[in-house]
Amino acid sequence: MDGAPINNGAVVVEGTTITDVGRFEDVKRRHSGEVLDLGEQVLLPGLINAHCHLDYTSVRGKIPQQESFADWIRAINAEKATLSEADYLHSIAAGVAEAESFGTTSILNLEAFPVLVPQISRPSIRVWWCAEMIDLRQPVDVEEVANDLRRWFDAHPDWLGGFGLSPHAPFSASRQLYSAASRIAHQNDVPFSTHLAESAEELQAFRDARGPLFDFLKSIGHPLENSARETPLSFVMRNQSIGRRWIIAHLNELDAGDFDLLQSAPKFHVAHCPRSHSFFRHSGFAYRELSALGFNICVGTDSLASNVSLSLFAELREFLRKEPSLSPKEALATITVNAATAIGQQSFLGRIRARFLADLIALPIAPRDTDCFENIVAFEETVPWMMVNGRVIRTA
Repeated sequence: MDGAPINNGAVVVEGTTITDVGRFEDVKRRHSGEVLDLGEQVLLPGLINAHCHLDYTSVRGKIPQQESFADWIRAINAEKATLSEADYLHSIAAGVAEAESFGTTSILNLEAFPVLVPQISRPSIRVWWCAEMIDLRQPVDVEEVANDLRRWFDAHPDWLGGFGLSPHAPFSASRQLYSAASRIAHQNDVPFSTHLAESAEELQAFRDARGPLFDFLKSIGHPLENSARETPLSFVMRNQSIGRRWIIAHLNELDAGDFDLLQSAPKFHVAHCPRSHSFFRHSGFAYRELSALGFNICVGTDSLASNVSLSLFAELREFLRKEPSLSPKEALATITVNAATAIGQQSFLGRIRARFLADLIALPIAPRDTDCFENIVAFEETVPWMMVNGRVIRTA
């Protein structure tokens, strides 16, 4: 992702780290050692999924499109009520395996059941387990959640990735929960993510105090309280100190006043999920406007409750379909350099560069007259070769 592609390129890996990059004949003169020739393939940085819910891999195809976003919430809650702890563990393992098969080497996973983490088989790829927290029915001790996860990862240094914190959304997490999670994430230097302005119904509930989501929250005994009658974005900005490390998922439904607010807002990260966006028939994502304002745009898959696979290549194809002015190279940046920046790994992941971690994938794409990046984004198969942390974990 630095400069033009290198023909007949080579990468030197020592331990877990890349130590040199260049044309093969030049690198060979500088280094000795074992040579692994991948043949006519394109070598890429490992892909980074900036927003995923591995818990719901097993829900694929079980929840059709609904009349409203609130109906979809009811449907997924009903489906979740049928799942056991073992089901969730199986779902997480299946999701990790599927993501890996499509070339993903790092995932920011919003984990609704962080107590399950110690029971998960150690993934071969990097996963940041962001504890997804909702306090509609009972309070959440954010300090305890963070301490438990920190102790687990301190005791298991062989696990790649780490933990993070994620208040679910402003309609399901209190102001106090947001404040505590943001503060503790900053203190621990871990990712912080939340859903915001995802649906038109969320906008309608906050700004107009009506609509299916507003009625749903009232029906479960948690009416939305927003006396200022403002948008979800303005509500959060008024009640929280949004930081530059925040990863805000979706940000689909914004009005003119929101763009005025964003002019002076801290330049947080935005995780866009193109195929989930299409599933819900949201308003057009404001990619150009947000990019022009300086926000870092990255891409995720969301969950298989609103998607059909965990392929980031498929996400980019949908993104390009909706954003014809976006180039394939710009699109690829959203799942490499941009996503690495979002999770605070911009000095280690997302590029093939000396001193970066050796997370690499290879695609069997023969040279063609068309643009190299077009060929990459068009790739629809599983990835035959992958290296994570300097170790080959997939090979044809």
